[in-house]
Amino acid sequence: MNKSFRITLAFALVLSAPSIVLASGLPTHIGQCVKTKIKWIGTRLGTPGSGSAVKFTNGGYQVSYSTVPAIVHSKVTDRVRMCLVSVPKHCPPGDHRGKKYKTTNLRTHKHWTLYDSEHLCGGA
Repeated sequence: MNKSFRITLAFALVLSAPSIVLASGLPTHIGQCVKTKIKWIGTRLGTPGSGSAVKFTNGGYQVSYSTVPAIVHSKVTDRVRMCLVSVPKHCPPGDHRGKKYKTTNLRTHKHWTLYDSEHLCGGA
């Protein structure tokens, strides 16, 4: 392969991959990913059997009514990659709930896809 072809190929691969932001904030557009760490792992209601919940050092939060084995097997301070999968449409002004994130634990290589709240925007 000649040098210009390799450069073009490398550039095309970079453009086609989901973007990964090393900043500490949450991803802001669908397909964007950030690296962060797990800050807290618990249950949805603070009682066993009530589901899973996880908080991240970038301010992110995910919750499930079910127990998520990939979260249970994670540890506080594990590094994760968090990617924005979807954002709800037609939400009431000021109601930002319902973003869906796919999170991959970089230690265990297990992943989960959950919302940032128990209810989508406009819900209970």
